[in-house]
Amino acid sequence: MEETRHTPAHDHHHHSGCGHGSPEHRHERVESGAARLRHRLAHRLTPHRHETGEKVDAAMETSQEGMRTLWISLAVLGVTTVVQGMIVALSGSVALLGDTVHNAADALTAVPLGIAFLLGRRAANRRYTYGYGRAEDLAGIVIVATIAASAAVAAWVAVDRLLNPRDLTHLWVVAAAAVTGFIGNEWVAHYRIRTGRKIGSAALVADGLHARTDGFTSLAVLLGAGGAALGWRTADPVVGLLITIAILFVLKDAAREIYRRLMDSVDPALVQSAHDALRAVNGVRDTGQVRMRWIGHALRAEADIVVDPHLTVVQAHGLAVAAEHALIHAIPRLTAATVHTDHTSTGSDPYVVLAHHGERPRPVSRGVVSGG
Repeated sequence: MEETRHTPAHDHHHHSGCGHGSPEHRHERVESGAARLRHRLAHRLTPHRHETGEKVDAAMETSQEGMRTLWISLAVLGVTTVVQGMIVALSGSVALLGDTVHNAADALTAVPLGIAFLLGRRAANRRYTYGYGRAEDLAGIVIVATIAASAAVAAWVAVDRLLNPRDLTHLWVVAAAAVTGFIGNEWVAHYRIRTGRKIGSAALVADGLHARTDGFTSLAVLLGAGGAALGWRTADPVVGLLITIAILFVLKDAAREIYRRLMDSVDPALVQSAHDALRAVNGVRDTGQVRMRWIGHALRAEADIVVDPHLTVVQAHGLAVAAEHALIHAIPRLTAATVHTDHTSTGSDPYVVLAHHGERPRPVSRGVVSGG
């Protein structure tokens, strides 16, 4: 049962014409001449990079882009928070105070994310064999905790103001601060979400969604100022409570996003795309189980393919490499794959020796060797 893993040697195979272990593709031994010609033309016309050093550079580039997004958004939210804080001191608006606290918390989430991006640049070692990409998920937990803390502060201040009401002053300045908060947060949200989706960072996307809701809570402050202008004394703390509820909805969405990443959730459409790509490889008769997981903002995969039982070891290995190659081209942000070859039934079960260790996932193809 032949397997191929994405190692530095395989990275070298994908470089410069994508030769796998020799100037010719190993998997060309199981492809027709027409298929080889199509592959070469597609390979030369499609820009791509597979060499180990280039993959490290790509990881560095995504981390640097994430860091740049964090610092710029930190600066924008920092200015917004300072301006709003000055107006809170001047007006005493509890709704604006809740919004200011939330904006400050959102700005400070750049710190754990920045640390995570820096850690993610470190190379894998014998203890952390997959590298340090999971640091982003830990940063996501910190972000969720920060959102929860900001909700608690906003609620406490709003309840206190309901019990101890006071008049607002400088209502037009409060309204201007609310609009400023909306503009700053919406810009930061768009920037973070766009970059997060581009580099595959769930934590950065969650942080962008957090900022987007902050923008709408800033607009809610306008309602408090408007109600106060009409003589409704409790409008400001009531809006503060509404902001707290909005923060809780953000907390739910962000927690769900981070939970899914921690539980190795992926888009089912990616798994289907992987099956389709593998079945399109010349020589692959069917596919078995395909699994994927995010490591930071890169995907890794494990896949079973079904092949002719009479292939030589060299041919089976070449076909596994071709399957890995197809996956890397078909799945965005996939940087590594392990491909296991099973064969159609020959009457014997090579997995019988593993029976007492528990059931092994089996390929779904008819006629595949039992237990394969």
